[in-house]
Amino acid sequence: MKKLVTLSLSVLTLWAVSLFLYTPGIVQAGEIKVGAILAETGGASFLGGPEARSMRMMVDKINADGGVLGKKIKLIIKDSGANPEKAISFAKQLIEEEKVLAILGPSTSGETMKIKNICEQGKTILISCGAAEVIVNPVAKYVFKTPQKDSFAVKKIFMEMNKMGISKIAVLAGNTGFGKAGKAQLLKIAPEFNIDVVASEVYDKKATDLSAVVAKIKANKDIQAVVNWSIVPAQAIVAKNMRQAGWEVPLFQSHGFGNIKYVEAAGAAAEGIIFPAGRLLVADTLPESNPQKALLQQYKADYEKAFSETASTFGGHGYDAIMILAEAIKAAGSTDTEKVRDAIENLQGFVGTGGIFNFSPADHNGLDIDAFTMLTVKDGQFVLYDK
Repeated sequence: MKKLVTLSLSVLTLWAVSLFLYTPGIVQAGEIKVGAILAETGGASFLGGPEARSMRMMVDKINADGGVLGKKIKLIIKDSGANPEKAISFAKQLIEEEKVLAILGPSTSGETMKIKNICEQGKTILISCGAAEVIVNPVAKYVFKTPQKDSFAVKKIFMEMNKMGISKIAVLAGNTGFGKAGKAQLLKIAPEFNIDVVASEVYDKKATDLSAVVAKIKANKDIQAVVNWSIVPAQAIVAKNMRQAGWEVPLFQSHGFGNIKYVEAAGAAAEGIIFPAGRLLVADTLPESNPQKALLQQYKADYEKAFSETASTFGGHGYDAIMILAEAIKAAGSTDTEKVRDAIENLQGFVGTGGIFNFSPADHNGLDIDAFTMLTVKDGQFVLYDK
């Protein structure tokens, strides 16, 4: 009987230990598991590559400095190739098998929307690097994002058009989650700025030639400017096809244009493109009084030294995601999921690459319209647009 009682106690002890080990939100002593789903390869690698490199760089730095709360971060990155089905599979794996505290990414809005409910149901923090406003509007308890809102990007573009006397435009968009969300915002907000969208077209994200679409909208002589909304190589293709057709109306791009590789791909056709972006791309030209300048210069210098490539706003989104999570863990004084989630939601005045983050229960993005500035391409480089 005594042996039976001892055996029963041993079984209960093992059960209790296993319950502790595998309860979501409880992290092993010595490490904090963080997952990431990023498009390191494929058509969206201009996004996911810099994001992954930035996250690895910062995790290495954090761990070298002693970790967070004395615990090292174990970063588990899954390459989705921007495939939503892969993102779904990886999200389930990270939540159910790896028991991560949080998932960073995905790189694209479409992937994010596919795993948003999975993270909600799994009570796992998601800090997306996707830009579409629908990621955080309506607010979901565990879902946050680091890129600026697409509605603010649209407003910055239309404000510039008002200054330029532009009132009739064409809208082009890729058939991605980001493209569709951006197009919807453009059509919705245009009347507020007395902008008339006289033509609207959606193209396949895998398109390698958009000359037919360009010819179609060019035929409308009322069009004074074009807005292209995408995150795929077609950004460069649109610019090339417009200039090849001899069409010199202003071309506006979304904040998805913030990687110099898009400029390099478009070549001379990129000259004069106007787009909203965070201040990372023009960090060195900011006044010393700007609260972001020191951080932006440090991140840019560290990234470019480590990877021998120009820093992009997309790498910045990855930087912001991991640093916001680390700051929230410190603020919570715990790796408990609920406490860390609450800490993110109440994070105020956090200086990131995308702007000054002020989260709240009603705002899981935390950035206002002033996080954007207008940029243009001049001599193959990004510069402030000040016309």
